[in-house]
Amino acid sequence: MSKKILVIDDDVELCSLLTQCLGNEGFEVSCLNDGKQALTFLKSNQIDMVILDVMLPEIDGFTVLRQIRAYSNLPVLMLSAKSEEMNKVFGLKTGADDYITKPFGLSELIARVENLFRRCGVSTQDTDNSAVLIYDELKIDKDKCVVTLEDKIVQLTSKEYKLLCFLAENPQKVFTKKQIYNNVWDEDFMYDDNTIMALISRLRKKVEHNPDSPKFIQTVWGIGYRFNGEVK
Repeated sequence: MSKKILVIDDDVELCSLLTQCLGNEGFEVSCLNDGKQALTFLKSNQIDMVILDVMLPEIDGFTVLRQIRAYSNLPVLMLSAKSEEMNKVFGLKTGADDYITKPFGLSELIARVENLFRRCGVSTQDTDNSAVLIYDELKIDKDKCVVTLEDKIVQLTSKEYKLLCFLAENPQKVFTKKQIYNNVWDEDFMYDDNTIMALISRLRKKVEHNPDSPKFIQTVWGIGYRFNGEVK
């Protein structure tokens, strides 16, 4: 199934170019030139990625991004004519998953889009057993890339979300640190235990009521980690 991308940019010519370019790569592309329209569109349509310009009429891209992050973890690639480092840093801290400055090459944009899909674990096929995983008070809606705990949105980074999905899709199965690294980072294990442990710790703080005595993400000493729970 084609992955759906929403381009939010007030440059009509660029939108037309991106629609053709990404369409040729097999993506289904929609374009909107206004941030408010885009936010309304996102709440009523299934989208797999947003390509978001910083400079928009009425409300800027950073504001749009903050509102998206209030309810969704879907991948966001930001576009900007500004090349200053602080703008990139601000965009990434606000919740962007990647950042590219104008002018850019179409080949680079396509590479970033494909890489971002891989990093965020967005499936290209309908092979998922269930689009929604529910474990007691924890709910993972994979169609919308939204995680809720007791009906409250949990804001996760792309790697935190990918780690949670990887474990939750395989309840009770024990994974070694190497298996986790290979699946979440999409690269060979570099024997960096601290990176994995830090990610586990951050995720526990967001989805566990008591991170020091986790209910869901449990340590199996000497082996790795497992997700404890029975899907409803």
